[in-house]
Amino acid sequence: MITSITINLGFLLFFKYYNFFVLSFADLLTNFGLQANVWTLKIILPVGISFYTFHGLSYVIDIYKGRSEPTRNLIDYSVFVSFFPLLVAGPIERASHLLPQVQHPRHFSSERASDGLRQILWGLFKKIVIADVSAMYANEIFSSNAHLHASTLVLGAVLFAFQIYGDFSGYSDIALGTARLLGFELLRNFSYPYFSRDIAEFWRRWHISLSSWFKDYVYIPLGGSRGGKLNAVRNTFIIFLLSGFWHGANWTFIFWGGLNAIYFLPLLLFNRNRNNIEIAAKGKLLPSFRELVAILITFAQVTFAWIFFRAESLRYAFNYIKGIFSRSLFSTPEVFPKTQLVLIEVY
Repeated sequence: MITSITINLGFLLFFKYYNFFVLSFADLLTNFGLQANVWTLKIILPVGISFYTFHGLSYVIDIYKGRSEPTRNLIDYSVFVSFFPLLVAGPIERASHLLPQVQHPRHFSSERASDGLRQILWGLFKKIVIADVSAMYANEIFSSNAHLHASTLVLGAVLFAFQIYGDFSGYSDIALGTARLLGFELLRNFSYPYFSRDIAEFWRRWHISLSSWFKDYVYIPLGGSRGGKLNAVRNTFIIFLLSGFWHGANWTFIFWGGLNAIYFLPLLLFNRNRNNIEIAAKGKLLPSFRELVAILITFAQVTFAWIFFRAESLRYAFNYIKGIFSRSLFSTPEVFPKTQLVLIEVY
């Protein structure tokens, strides 16, 4: 198990994080007045390496823990690890869930195929209509943030929140629908995350497969919440920082993960992280006023953290936030001319 984990994580660290570590080390030496000549690699990142690395790790760990039996068929194992609908944006599947579906024969179902096509269409709508349209405005606002009103910067952050949801959720729906056409049922990856009433509920509804993967393979093996609050806080920060680092090789992602851990901390300390399990307004037409306020506060927290996720550097993110807290916060957001947006889209 140790050998397999080392090899899998070694490939991931080499392809995705080698340059990040080398450049960060060089910057550290520069801060101490030392100059370092470092070698960086111009390598093409393999498509989906983060996802099939985690697929492979879950397979080995589940076998080691006795949760599943090893397969003797190399093709079945290869299909599980590199199942093509999952490679772009997940969900991250477990061997105990997907591998038995690979091993058993599947039969075409017109009803299942119709459901799959509808889900693909819904995913395309999220990606093309919601995410791509929001991206046109968000990209322009983030690239011109130094010259825009604070209200426009807030609008840009909100639009990016819709963009990233449309991208991730849209791709996941396309993956689930495509798999359903082929007779596979994949794990649900998003469940109304922007209707969450606290940050703990948000992470139970956003990128569900990734959150549950870190919980089962990192948080619980580290001891989870056993051993007192101090261990629980330590383990929570570890999984949030790892989650941020998993998304990209940049300090902005690590800071984004740490900020979400800080959001989570009060809920953990006061044992309120399991308060909101069911969806808001379940069985009712509209949420209560209290629920609505909680939803808006949580969405504001998440959107603020997305600024670091979107920014090119920490300095860029802090300058963007500095621009928000100015007198123009309550002014009318600027609307870009349609001709300008068309040029942006073309280029």
